[in-house]
Amino acid sequence: MYLTEYINGHVHLEESDMCESDGKLFLTEAFSVIMEEILHKGTDSKEKVCEWKDPDQLRALLDLDLREHGESHEQLLQRVQDVARYSVKTCHPRFFNQLFAGVDYHALTGRLLTETLNTKTNSYTYEVAPVFVLMEEEVLRKLRSLVGWSEGDGIFCPGGSMSNMYAMNIARYWAFPQVKTQGLWATPRMAIFTSQQSHYSMKKAAAFLGIGTDNIFIVQADESGSMIPEDLEAKIMQAKSKDAVPFFVNATAGTTVQGAFDPLNHIADISERNGMWMHIDAAWGGSVLFSKKHKHLVSGIERANSVTWNPHKMLLAGLQCSVILFRDTTNLLMHCHSANATYLFQQDKFYDTSLDTGDKSIQCGRKVDCLKLWLMWKAIGTHGLSERVDKAFALARYLVEEMEKRENFKLVCKVAPVIKERMMKRGTMMVGYQPMDGHVNFFRMVVVSPQLTTKDMDFFLDEIEKLGKDL
Repeated sequence: MYLTEYINGHVHLEESDMCESDGKLFLTEAFSVIMEEILHKGTDSKEKVCEWKDPDQLRALLDLDLREHGESHEQLLQRVQDVARYSVKTCHPRFFNQLFAGVDYHALTGRLLTETLNTKTNSYTYEVAPVFVLMEEEVLRKLRSLVGWSEGDGIFCPGGSMSNMYAMNIARYWAFPQVKTQGLWATPRMAIFTSQQSHYSMKKAAAFLGIGTDNIFIVQADESGSMIPEDLEAKIMQAKSKDAVPFFVNATAGTTVQGAFDPLNHIADISERNGMWMHIDAAWGGSVLFSKKHKHLVSGIERANSVTWNPHKMLLAGLQCSVILFRDTTNLLMHCHSANATYLFQQDKFYDTSLDTGDKSIQCGRKVDCLKLWLMWKAIGTHGLSERVDKAFALARYLVEEMEKRENFKLVCKVAPVIKERMMKRGTMMVGYQPMDGHVNFFRMVVVSPQLTTKDMDFFLDEIEKLGKDL
């Protein structure tokens, strides 16, 4: 009712302007379709996660062609209906495919408000986005305090990959500030260190920034997926022997595949001894900081120079909601990225121009991503977010315990692609799979949505057995 009341209370039809009137009427009716197809049916475990169609079928059903003249009101509503119907319902209780799932209605309301305002956050200035400049400042301060920093810096980024890229770029500027003006010609060969289980965005960042993927030294991980510190030290020695300068080590708190946490304190010791910037990719696992039961998994996180954290994952803030946090208090973020555009960042304004923090970003236009997290946090509090994390861990433990009781699951990994195909075509649930380190395919089960119960875990196990019983 929260979202429905918002639309009904704020959309008023003006008879004097038929075009605008038609648009407002369309918005109202389209939102009813969205509520029914996505937020009602899409969250019902009795409904399908997806209605699978082959690409040629889907192209025909959607009528994707863009024509000279516009379509009728009824045709447009059908387009909305079709998009909702044939899209994957990531808010469905049995969508286990990615590191995000479910829906938080307070966060969704924040997303709706953001889109309606069509406002860019502090990528510009306080004068154009006063509410969101102050809101982002407060949310970032609170997140930093959970990391263990009383001071620091940060910014909301368009996803964890970009947050990691920010970290690497700032670290390079910290190590070689001349790179901003003189480029790579003025720097030595640089060495990056990251685990074999780390996110692929490390490779993308090294390539994008011109450091080169050949200058990434891959550190071995143990069977649980955690970085082996002894191998990190060996790789640093190897880099130095090749006349490369170690400047950046990436630790992971919650790896993409195994959900492993690297030994942060040990890595911090090594980083400090070698004068390197330590970054922690906590996109997935950072939310354990809310949990008294599980925050020990990131012991030592406060020793990092920077931290990536995606509240759109375990906290359900909704895509996208990602931050890069810095321990730095010397304004590195601004110094590294600023271009001093005089049409935006005049220094003789009538208010405190330190609030014009847009030059910290490599973007100009930047969406408001703080509001959804702020509104959700306001609604359920730190305690509610803690419960959300604890429930995800409890359900994961339950699933493992139940899985160990079933003999058939020793064979599932050999037939994962076939089971996935059958699963998608039935639409009953959605789970990803992949190979790893020479092992055959296995299912990567992601447990995050607060809508889940032990019944959903049991359903997952029963459905896998049912789909693969003849294999």
